[in-house]
Amino acid sequence: MVKERFLRYVRIATASAEGDRTLPSTDSQFVLGRLLVEELKQLGVEDARIDDKCYVYASLPATEGLEDKAAIGFIAHMDTSPDFNGENVNPIIHENYDGKNVVLGDSGRVLKVNDFKHLKKLEGRTLITTDGTSLLGADDKAGIAEIMTMVERLQKEQIPHGKVCIGFTPDEEIGSGADGFDVKEFGADFAYTADGGAEGELQFENFHAARLKVTLNGFNVHPGSAKNTMINACLLAMKFNDMLPKDETPRNTSGHQGFYHLCDMQGNVEKAVLHYIVRDHDRGLFMDKIDRAWRIEKLLRHEYGMKACKCNVAMQYKNMEEMIEDHYHLVDNAKEVMESLNIKPKIVPIRGGTDGARLSFMGLPCPNLGTGGYAYHGPYEHITVEGMEAATEILLGIVKKYAQFNLEDIEDTED
Repeated sequence: MVKERFLRYVRIATASAEGDRTLPSTDSQFVLGRLLVEELKQLGVEDARIDDKCYVYASLPATEGLEDKAAIGFIAHMDTSPDFNGENVNPIIHENYDGKNVVLGDSGRVLKVNDFKHLKKLEGRTLITTDGTSLLGADDKAGIAEIMTMVERLQKEQIPHGKVCIGFTPDEEIGSGADGFDVKEFGADFAYTADGGAEGELQFENFHAARLKVTLNGFNVHPGSAKNTMINACLLAMKFNDMLPKDETPRNTSGHQGFYHLCDMQGNVEKAVLHYIVRDHDRGLFMDKIDRAWRIEKLLRHEYGMKACKCNVAMQYKNMEEMIEDHYHLVDNAKEVMESLNIKPKIVPIRGGTDGARLSFMGLPCPNLGTGGYAYHGPYEHITVEGMEAATEILLGIVKKYAQFNLEDIEDTED
């Protein structure tokens, strides 16, 4: 069930568009959203709906006698990353995968065990890859397929449950997924995003995050008469970057370690622009990183004039651990479910962001669960059917778990 859904969804192009401030940033996301509403209605979810900003909401009323149980929600995002081609996705299925390198169609690309060490552990599974010309879209259509399959099984198997809320969001990949999300309309007391990596991942920490735009202004004259006059904006840009810590880049960091990531640069002698994302799990270290950018700006202005450098910082999201720590039952219950399924919980920090981070600060505590996928946002993205099936079992287990708890009892425990 989950495999067929996943293959159907990934063929619908839904990349969001960086820099477009409309919501959603691309109309193609409506195509998937409307399809999901129709499928939910076919599954008997009568209140399934999509709003004018492309948010899908739905809910399953509590089984009779369980109306006093906590309402638990599950959320996934419909868009795929704009960082790589998301059109004409042609997934390739490798039955009984042999644990070796995989040639990705005729693209010339190869999914190599040396690059992705976990591949050996996937031997014997049904592996799904790209053909090397596009991303796969497992981020986050695997999460959508798993939630939809969970809904189907709750209905068909008549599994007792409290109120279950479903939400699918647009534009998560460009940081706008929570912009138009209506927590009250969603209707859950607590929720999980299904937007992580390998099955069994459980995440309740993410980076504090900001975008940093650095504009360098030069002074252009003929190079033959430039002595003590020309200011080359490209060289100023190089100088700015050189003044950042060399070891604080994505390549040189892991776990809770933060970084500056130079995402894009353009320029000439007269003007250059650098675009960074700045990340750290620790609030103090994160603010130190922002402060360093301001100090470099001040130094360059002192040496080359007030117009030489301008830093613009746009805060994006905060570490949701601050909000989850008061609702730690979300972590404990998910761990217990995984262990009951003989899946070892992998509690790891998110080296990025998720809708759940912002939703947690909007009053909806929302850890993140793995969906079974790997190597997101590019042509080497892959997933296994078995991983998706395990992730679906975890979602079902969480629903069953929360059917045991009255909201009042949970709140008393939190106090």
